[in-house]
Amino acid sequence: MSRIAAIVGRPNVGKSTLFNRLTETREAIEDPTSGVTRDRHYGRVEWNGENFSLIDTGGYVPESTDLFETSIRKQVELAIDEADLIIFVLDVYEGLTGQDNMVANLLRRLKKKDTKIFVVANKADNHERAHQASDFHSLGLGDVYPVSAVSGGGTGELLDDIIKAFSTMKDEYYPEGLPRIAIVGRPNVGKSSFINALMEEERQIVTEIAGTTRDAIDIRYTKFGYDILLVDTAGLRKKNKEKEDVEFYSVLRSVRAIERADVCVLILDAESGFESQDMSIFSLAVSNHKGVVIVVNKWDLIEKTHQTTGYFTDFIKLKLAPFSDVPIIFTSVHERQRVLKVLETTMQVYNSRHRKIPTSKLNDVMLPIIEATPPPAIKNRYIKIKYLTQLPTPFPAIAVFCSHPEYVPESYKRFIENQLRENFDLSGTPIEIYFRQK
Repeated sequence: MSRIAAIVGRPNVGKSTLFNRLTETREAIEDPTSGVTRDRHYGRVEWNGENFSLIDTGGYVPESTDLFETSIRKQVELAIDEADLIIFVLDVYEGLTGQDNMVANLLRRLKKKDTKIFVVANKADNHERAHQASDFHSLGLGDVYPVSAVSGGGTGELLDDIIKAFSTMKDEYYPEGLPRIAIVGRPNVGKSSFINALMEEERQIVTEIAGTTRDAIDIRYTKFGYDILLVDTAGLRKKNKEKEDVEFYSVLRSVRAIERADVCVLILDAESGFESQDMSIFSLAVSNHKGVVIVVNKWDLIEKTHQTTGYFTDFIKLKLAPFSDVPIIFTSVHERQRVLKVLETTMQVYNSRHRKIPTSKLNDVMLPIIEATPPPAIKNRYIKIKYLTQLPTPFPAIAVFCSHPEYVPESYKRFIENQLRENFDLSGTPIEIYFRQK
């Protein structure tokens, strides 16, 4: 099932600091000035062997209360629409404000029956402030979690209960064993046109207006010997949503589609190239251990020489480094060029992601390579690798048993990954490598 949590709240309550604390990154900018978070951030939280996607929905500081209310309403509605769980952050130091009440009222009105809301009283850096957090019970949104996003105090209990809440949610039904393929990308790159070309019918609405694609729809595809589930983001855009943040919404949809998929088909626009949002979606797929196929659409609109394809390929792989072993296919969905090639390559990546390598074969291939190029000695400690084995995970994960695993450098980990890719067909599939004490 998908696991998506969204952080909401008024500006300057510490949402970005909490995001960085929970994801163990420094991706979101932290600043005492309200409204610093203008770009949205998407990360992965891991806790006690469980994980979920986290969205930071920090807004900006508008010029008037009305604009602020409009902005907050839009972002909270979008977050609630997509998220399975809401983290409502408040500032225990400033106490309950009118803006907090506005967000709380919105949460009450829009709260879905299956959406869990966690009220987080941030900046509870001492016992007195932790006690003051009880004032937020008056919101009537459930238990209050006093935390300090700066120090991490109280976040363990919060994460325990978030994981517990996710575990009690009902799984979405899918036909057992069907490969799930997500069609993702920026607005207006041709996702719906790609589906129509595959289905050979006008299944999805296609316009030049960014944001036409709206609702997540699962389509069972059974042509040409395939039996797969296509996870698309399709549907008619609502009139009253024409001014919404299309970029934010498209990534929210991509988060959900990625969560539900085995392989992600990331569609790019050949005219605009590989942009930052494409990189965000790609990173989400990789961090979720999903297979990836990149499709460069609208290739018929590009003036080409015999070197153009090579230039595009090299440029994209440079952007994707160090994980550059990703299939890249140039298509024109409008002309139906290489559409079935995309499907064929996607299934190859799906099979690679589910490939099980016998331990004996893995060691027969890798140990001679490791012996020829051993890990470098660190602090006069020589690292001896004993053997490798594949872990029973839904994606390729290799355990490397060795002496002094804590001294294995990141560069050698990449060397092992590259050798695995060269000797086993794992194209388009993220690989996790764990060095462990024998």
